[in-house]
Amino acid sequence: MVVLDGVGIGALPDAHRYGDEGSDTLGNLARAVGGLDLPHLTAWGLGNIGEILGVSPVEEPLASYGKMAEASPGKDTTTGHWELMGVILERPFPVYPQGFPPEIIRAFEERIGRKVLGNKPASGTAIIEELGPLHLETGYPIVYTSADSVFQIAAHEEVIPVEELYQMCRIAREILTGEHAVARVIARPFTGKPGSFRRTPRRHDFSLPPPRPTLLDALVERGYEVVGIGKIPDIFAGRGITRSLPAKDNQENLQVTIEAMKNMAPGLVFTNLVDFDTLYGHRNDPQGFARALREFDAALPRLAGALPEEGILFITADHGCDPTTPSTDHSREYVPLLVWGGSQLGQGVNLGVRETFADLAATLANLFGFSWPVGKSFADLLPWQRRGERLCGPTS
Repeated sequence: MVVLDGVGIGALPDAHRYGDEGSDTLGNLARAVGGLDLPHLTAWGLGNIGEILGVSPVEEPLASYGKMAEASPGKDTTTGHWELMGVILERPFPVYPQGFPPEIIRAFEERIGRKVLGNKPASGTAIIEELGPLHLETGYPIVYTSADSVFQIAAHEEVIPVEELYQMCRIAREILTGEHAVARVIARPFTGKPGSFRRTPRRHDFSLPPPRPTLLDALVERGYEVVGIGKIPDIFAGRGITRSLPAKDNQENLQVTIEAMKNMAPGLVFTNLVDFDTLYGHRNDPQGFARALREFDAALPRLAGALPEEGILFITADHGCDPTTPSTDHSREYVPLLVWGGSQLGQGVNLGVRETFADLAATLANLFGFSWPVGKSFADLLPWQRRGERLCGPTS
């Protein structure tokens, strides 16, 4: 399962509640760059899901296709991933458009023995350019948030060593409970000098654990292997993961995914490709976003070729992050769904519009031989070549 982080495909009906009317990550960025050139995704049926300039519908798609709506309130990474794995939230995570309240900041400063800078919503790259020089002078960490439910702490690696920054994040995680239980506390180390600061790959997320068991927990309980790649283990606070493999960007995530598929017991390889969101969506860079999509498209045959004969590949997203709108935040959108199964599945079929991301969890459960109480499986809609067969059994 590969999550294209932030690659939405059109505003959800309730997008106006989030200020996201007209958002359409794939459609808008395609128009902004004069069309996308994605031959493999086109052949798989991406253009059958929605209107994307340069990505035409095809009569005989290689993959089954559809799109999924988010049932949970919100539009953040954690909410999207948890719903993909079968947990629908009733309430959104808290957000802080005016910065964190004084009692939170005061408690944090007392615990770490330093004042903080910032405490406002900001772009991560912009705030270190703005406050980085003062941080170098004072040694005070930079605290900021966004439209997502995040408490982010940025610090220069030569001022606050990374392990000390991680400890600050653990302290913040202890403080941010109850009504202030943000989805993620994120360490954002950076290096460089004023005018040329750059964030390093030693980011680390300290997430809340899911409030209920996810499909990942159910797979592990049944003896399957669950390989979490890149940021996946952080999103689930390490729960339901039997093996964690770090990777820093799209290319490394893809390579690690391919190697994991070649050398695993029966189970699930779960990967997030973060660059679409972090490098291009949040920075309103449609050209860079389009380039990253072309790179993923070029890697798709290699990814599919590494899939075991009895395997199935799911490609989807967790939310939108439209790089063409004034906002630099996530957008409340449908997400694409592509399902390819090599010799197991025949010519692709239309899987329709799914009412919740959790339909994917219900489908995975069916493929592994059990049922899931949330979502509606589309396993029986898939064009099985050998009807009735499912994935191989558990390891124990």
